Amino acid sequence: MNRVVVTGVSAVTPIGNDIDTSWKNLLAGKSGIAEITAFDASEFTARIAGEIKNFDPKEFIPHKQAKRMERFTQFAVAASQMLMESTGLKLEGDARERAGVIIGVGLGGLATIEKQHTKLAKSGPRKITPFFIPIIIGNMAAGQVSIFSEAQGPNLCMCTACASGTHSIGAAYTDIMLDRADVMICGGAESTITPLGFAGFTAMKALSTRNDDPETASRPFDAGRDGFVMGEGAGLLMLESLDHARARGAEILAEVVGFGASSDAYHMTAPPEDGAGMARAMNAAIREAKIDPSEIDHINAHGTSTKLNDFCETKAIKKVFGDHAKNIAISANKSQIGHLLGGAGGVEAAFAVKTLATGIIPGTANQIEADPDCDLDYCADGKREQDVKYALSNSFGFGGTNGCMLFKKFED
Repeated sequence: MNRVVVTGVSAVTPIGNDIDTSWKNLLAGKSGIAEITAFDASEFTARIAGEIKNFDPKEFIPHKQAKRMERFTQFAVAASQMLMESTGLKLEGDARERAGVIIGVGLGGLATIEKQHTKLAKSGPRKITPFFIPIIIGNMAAGQVSIFSEAQGPNLCMCTACASGTHSIGAAYTDIMLDRADVMICGGAESTITPLGFAGFTAMKALSTRNDDPETASRPFDAGRDGFVMGEGAGLLMLESLDHARARGAEILAEVVGFGASSDAYHMTAPPEDGAGMARAMNAAIREAKIDPSEIDHINAHGTSTKLNDFCETKAIKKVFGDHAKNIAISANKSQIGHLLGGAGGVEAAFAVKTLATGIIPGTANQIEADPDCDLDYCADGKREQDVKYALSNSFGFGGTNGCMLFKKFED
């Protein structure tokens, strides 16, 4: 089995259009949540979101090609270009066949679907663009990244709701571990801040309606939480076999030592209140790493700011770690960037790797009123400096799907 390491991370988030800016603003406690500008949301009960600001796809993609990409694909390609540049990786010759791409997407091209359906209803089928299908399909993020990077190995898309990004990293890790590839670009991307996307989630009463105070609307693990805030963006990791990374002199940020996946087998949208499925995913990742649960220092939580998820995740952590749960520093990045759906796991894994590489744990913003049912250490006082050896990154999604990545501080 190959050892698998992380040699780069990249991100496009509501608090920064690159990983360095995003990380800086995350540690500073800056919020990316504001009133929606993408469309007129005045008739909606929820009118706030974590939008990407001042993003120009032409900085990364030729104009003609950018016009034939949905926004989530543009984010993924931009993140991949920054990832390739930061890691110094160039794929040439036969090496391209040993490099692959797995990028998770939850919903895909809603904006294009809405626009083209309006054209169809108004003007008939002859007005539909011939690029309609290639633009909207979820695997086009991975496909376009493969084209731009020239990676000719596995080219896949995980579509597992809000666990898509995490499952993609897990699958990429497995491919390298089993020697199917030397290099994998992996993570998640999403952009569904559209009228239809918002209408669907508001109909479920899943979104926060704290419209008068956007920056504190996302309140993971807080007693006053009233729903999640939708975000958009992408987060990618560069994974390599340790031998490949060493051979090219790459900087190593962390090691991947475990991946866990499970199903609640319970309900379309709600986890069981005992958090059993979430616990199984965390236990599986820890078991694969062959470590004791007491060795985990940090958890980058799914932490959506919904009543049920945060309660269940807290119970699951207690189930897995027992008394040690109180000693674990837990961060919920969604308090500042919102919930990126299929992109969440990629961005949050990137932040978990940054924690291992820098020794800084981000805080969880908007911890205003303590919830007696959520009584762990959520880093409510902001960032803290701490030497972290093992960090878990959790993602859970509709359909009862759960994913967990376990990263380790790199040691030769």
